Amino acid sequence: MTEHSHKDTLIELLESHGGPGFEQAVAERCITAFRAYTDDITVDTLGNVIARVPGEGEAPRPKILLSAHMDEIALVVTRIEKGGFLRVWQAGGFDPRTLVGQEVVVHGKRTLRGIVGSKPPHLTSPEERSKAAPLEDLFIDVAMPEARVRELVTVGDRVTLHRETMHLLNNRISGKALDNRTSIAVMLECLEYLRSLRHVADVYAMASVQEEVGVRGATVAGYGIQPDIAIAIDVTFADMPGQEPDDSFKMGKGPAVAFGPNIHPKVFRGLRDTAVEHRIPYQLELSQGPTGTDARAFQIAREGIACGLVGIPIRYMHCSVETGSYDDVLDCGRLLAYYIASVNAKTVEGLTCY
Repeated sequence: MTEHSHKDTLIELLESHGGPGFEQAVAERCITAFRAYTDDITVDTLGNVIARVPGEGEAPRPKILLSAHMDEIALVVTRIEKGGFLRVWQAGGFDPRTLVGQEVVVHGKRTLRGIVGSKPPHLTSPEERSKAAPLEDLFIDVAMPEARVRELVTVGDRVTLHRETMHLLNNRISGKALDNRTSIAVMLECLEYLRSLRHVADVYAMASVQEEVGVRGATVAGYGIQPDIAIAIDVTFADMPGQEPDDSFKMGKGPAVAFGPNIHPKVFRGLRDTAVEHRIPYQLELSQGPTGTDARAFQIAREGIACGLVGIPIRYMHCSVETGSYDDVLDCGRLLAYYIASVNAKTVEGLTCY
């Protein structure tokens, strides 16, 4: 496999736009990328893109679902004010402190570019200057007369960040939507590694929708696909100043493999043992309850699904300069490929025996 074979695809995904409920443009890019590995691609009622790569041997075969959500956090227009300024609210989970001065895209009747503005410090009181402006005090300026704005923009239209992805030193990337399109790249790297391995399990690689507003895509997919094993791929917190070491992980030191109540112990051990056997760097992440990932929905779908969770450490989550290492993407893809290759009917049978 050529190193970084899907890095360019990841950049395209990061610079695409698709918040919860309007992931269509991102979905089209995912479909194109999945076609390198299979023609068995479906899109379900909610918009999940599901690519099936069959295993070897006769059916029935084990079914493994890999899931990475493709939606990004977004804003939604709540009001058009005098002068054509737009007020917005959350469709995901922005940190409002990071929004002032950002470039945005307003998805109206046609795409509009805009900026996030706020009252300048010269005109604020000392009390206002001592704290970050709340979201309700921010507005979007699309530089158009009010009448024209009202023609093109409707309450309910979505707004996403505009950001050109930066290539940093040490194979690191910074931009918007690393949460969670880095994990789409993980699935693609996994499928690339799988080409050189034998696997009996059918692999379902899914770009899921609406994770940021309640793991909705995963909820229906876990019920519909009925996999034997479901592994959510998401991001986790990378180390940075002011953050407790127990709450963060090193970038470039491999994916974080989660364990805890949301995770089936045998799936966790399988991932961990695979990393050790194949000398793949990894880190351990303790989750003490339901995780904020697709795994939360998978675990309790139908009669229950054996779940795993792997995470790519990124810094500055839920803002426009999320930063991660593509080395971790490659290591995570390799880990998942070798784990999938190790799964057989006996593995699945053993999942009911703790």
